[in-house]
Amino acid sequence: MQYKAAIFDLDGTLVDSLVDLAESANAMLEHYNYPTHPVESYRMMVGDGSKKLIERCMPPGTDEYRINAGLAYYKKIYEGRFLEKTRSYEGVLDLLKELRAEEIPLAVCTNKHKEAAHMIVGILFEENTFSEVIGDEPGLPRKPDPAKVLAIARRMDIRPEEIAYIGDSGVDMQTAVNAGMLPVGVLWGFRDQAELEASGAELLLTHPRELLEKIEFVKCRQSMQA
Repeated sequence: MQYKAAIFDLDGTLVDSLVDLAESANAMLEHYNYPTHPVESYRMMVGDGSKKLIERCMPPGTDEYRINAGLAYYKKIYEGRFLEKTRSYEGVLDLLKELRAEEIPLAVCTNKHKEAAHMIVGILFEENTFSEVIGDEPGLPRKPDPAKVLAIARRMDIRPEEIAYIGDSGVDMQTAVNAGMLPVGVLWGFRDQAELEASGAELLLTHPRELLEKIEFVKCRQSMQA
């Protein structure tokens, strides 16, 4: 099977953002005098959107009003520190450069809130690396609902089965399966091999360069629609 495009998750796939996410959430918890969590604990809390992260890190039974207030406070904190320790993973920039050289369309689909996703991509990656970056925003269902990646496929004018979706979590693998795309799991991210395989991963990567070794990408001349 030849593939004509690649869509990437962001946190845990393209960038290692765990410490900034964890420290921002802990700063929010300290503000409300709630217990904080070790950084490693956040590996299982992130991946389903910022609100779900706040629900998971706050004490059980926290009411909706306090969750929403905590979410707003967390976003404010995170906006000021989202690149303190966040960096692209080793080998990611080289992979993207090679895919761009082959004129393979690339996009990002993440459950991270839209503003932070666009800022991180805009700063850490070269301009025009990705034809589209879709984050968590009103009116769009979060992954593993396939609506966002299928919308990207339509704008690329490429069939879903000709697209590889690359991510580090079970949510990402379920998204790819639900969309009819190739589920590619990465082992350098936030979740483990067992979760990826249980959620449908067909390929597993230990380093970004393996994407080009294990998948044949072919150029597909097309134009993104507005």
